[in-house]
This record gives sequence, C-alpha cells and structure tokens, in this order.
Amino acid sequence: MKKTKIYLDNCCFNRPYDDQSQLTVSMEALAKLSIQQDIRNNNADLVTSYILVAENTANRFEEKRKDIQKFIDKYTNTYVSEKSADMVKDIAIDIMNTGIKLMDACHIACAIIAGCDYFISTDKRLLKYQSDKIKIVNPISYILEKEEA
Repeated sequence: MKKTKIYLDNCCFNRPYDDQSQLTVSMEALAKLSIQQDIRNNNADLVTSYILVAENTANRFEEKRKDIQKFIDKYTNTYVSEKSADMVKDIAIDIMNTGIKLMDACHIACAIIAGCDYFISTDKRLLKYQSDKIKIVNPISYILEKEEA
C-alpha cells in the first residue's frame, strides 16, 4: 500500500507553540502532533523543502526553530532542493496569480513537485486556495479524512 506523502507548511509546524487558549488552535495543534506521530511511525512520508528550511531558519525563537529543524532532519522522506528553484518559481507564479503570497505559493509548488497527496496548513487564507494538483487541508481535516478512509 502506498504511503501518503504530506507537506506541512511553516505555520502548521509552529501551531503547537501558539497560544492554545482558542479551541480551534488547540485542536489544530493536537491534530498536527498526531500527524507527526504518524510520520514517526512510518505511516506517512514527510516532504520538506529548501523553502521550509529557509522560513524556519528565520524563526526568531531559538527553541522552536531547533525543535522543528530536528524533526525535519530526522523524518524527511523527500526533500525539494534549490535545484528545483526554476520549476518552483514557474509553478509559484501561477499560484500567486490567484492571490496567494509568494512564500505560500512556493511551499505549495514544492509539494506539487514532490508529488504530495496533501498540503497541510493552518493559514485560513491559504486554505481557501484549491488545486486539482494537490489536496490542501488543515490538520483537523486531514485527520478526519484519514480516519474515514
């Protein structure tokens, strides 16, 4: 059976570090941690990219930055490197034409290039973008879909 290939964007990786006083944030954090456990258990393949690493490197909170990078380093199954930058740019331009910001468009482009099944984000504005090339969901929706399958 083919494992699901997933790409978590930077806001998704950071969700457990956000203020958990809102129910939605807390639920998304729990779902994201469950997704990470699936990755650890080898039930899903993590895809990351040079875009994700660059964005995480800019995180001013050292502990968050190190924890996220450690997970990326240990569990990445497929890595979209700078060698794909021209292809990322071409796809990202099309995505940006729909109103998506540059970094978000680049993340989605990397996920598409890697052949991901899911792009997982907690960015409400980004979640409104839909594509026939990849399924874009929040962590809660992903968990619900996987449980129904």
